[in-house]
Amino acid sequence: MTGARSTSTTSRFPLALALASAPGGLVLDGGLSNQLEATGHDLGDELWSARLLAERPEAVTEAHLAYFEAGADVAITASYQATFEGFARRGIGARDA
Repeated sequence: MTGARSTSTTSRFPLALALASAPGGLVLDGGLSNQLEATGHDLGDELWSARLLAERPEAVTEAHLAYFEAGADVAITASYQATFEGFARRGIGARDA
């Protein structure tokens, strides 16, 4: 029963498959906001790093690449503060949020 459940889970969730096939574990990237701030980005905004998704998406890409180059296997998203309401307060409509 456990084997069947594991196969079903790994076929539906790519991360579960990666974890199952990496006996030593996977390396998650570090704090995305820390990396962005270290490269000169001001995150003093209610959207925090999510603001860069709209204004400077290449900065988020560069931060992820830096973690992958340092050995990360998995990247987290920059969506922690990304909400329709938060983007609307900044004048960004739901379609673009």
